[in-house]
Amino acid sequence: MKILEFTEIIAGPLGGMLLSDMGADVIKVEPPWGEPWRFAREVIPTESPTYISLNRGKRSLPLDLTKPEALKIVHELVPYMDVVIINARPDVPYNLGIDYESLSAINPRLIYCENTAYGRKGPDSYRPGYDIVVQAMTGLMAAEGKIQDGVPQQIQSTAVADYATGLSIAWSVCAALYHRERTGKGQKIEASLLGSALAVLCGRFMSIAAIDEEPRAEFLGELQAMRQAGVPYEAIHEVYREQSPFRRGNVYYRSYQAKDGIVTVGCLSDTLRKKMADAVGLHDIRFEPGYDPTSEESIEFNEHLLEKARVIFLEKTVDEWLAVLDEAGVPAGPLRFVEELPTNEQVIANDLAVELEHSLLGKVTMVGPPFSMSESPLEATRASPALGEHTAEILSELGYDADRIQHLRDEGVTR
Repeated sequence: MKILEFTEIIAGPLGGMLLSDMGADVIKVEPPWGEPWRFAREVIPTESPTYISLNRGKRSLPLDLTKPEALKIVHELVPYMDVVIINARPDVPYNLGIDYESLSAINPRLIYCENTAYGRKGPDSYRPGYDIVVQAMTGLMAAEGKIQDGVPQQIQSTAVADYATGLSIAWSVCAALYHRERTGKGQKIEASLLGSALAVLCGRFMSIAAIDEEPRAEFLGELQAMRQAGVPYEAIHEVYREQSPFRRGNVYYRSYQAKDGIVTVGCLSDTLRKKMADAVGLHDIRFEPGYDPTSEESIEFNEHLLEKARVIFLEKTVDEWLAVLDEAGVPAGPLRFVEELPTNEQVIANDLAVELEHSLLGKVTMVGPPFSMSESPLEATRASPALGEHTAEILSELGYDADRIQHLRDEGVTR
């Protein structure tokens, strides 16, 4: 499969990279000066870890799409393409002449996957958007419950909406290609950061009318009144916390300080909770007849139980606790830092780290394909391309000779 990719930053590049692991030939089109992610934490000119981590397996074709000669090259490539991936504001593809209507007229079998921040319809559709803004607008940030100086904080460990959208792009393109194999028809896919963020919220988004309608309406009324009165966010969050499923005193799904590190447990059924309580030596009233988790007595008991558990976990090392919890069948593991993972035995055993040779930076180690397939194995074939590394190669495939390619470089059409 051949993919033409007009992407930058995270979501679109990740989608294309995952498809390249499946064997797709991905041509990445970016401006001759390079897409913005090349300059985030830049280590040498136009090369950064952020860019390299999201663009392996691709070929680079820089084009200034504001120039007619560049658009002509795109239109010459499209008949040979199976897929186009683009992430931009809704107006950008039309302004540049690379919208679905224009490209599908050249190649009706084309799968065109467009990613926007908020979708093509609605009052926010015109807005540009980044992960932090989408976290705020979808409730992810408020639901996270982290407040600093009275202001909610983003989920910093990863760009949740962006990376989830990258997965959606790869998934939807595979589905559209399968549909084309059955029907012969191309189609347009519309992905959005908004949709992906709501998808990962899932259970928090859902409401059951018979249970949630009245308390939700009451909270929304309070929220509107507090906003109008200028109540600080921290006070609003306390009201939100009371009506949301925050875990108070949850002993069985958290991290504990041990003698020499952190051990994390995750028990989401009473069977597992009982195993952990017995293994650790905790008496819990939840296993007694008539237990009511919403009663004040139960809430207070759980908070005291949590303090007991914290004291108990300080008595052993992480390895000692893992031996105890493994024996009892309790889901548990040690806290690790990301920097430890490339050499981690479990990661290596499952081929989740790969080493590739970058044309300018040498050996790079990065996350490999996230799953394996027995009959059509995935492979990280090469590192991300240097800016313009494959210009001559790609244009030569279209029949351009060396003089014409040099002319396009001299005119700033390509690089």
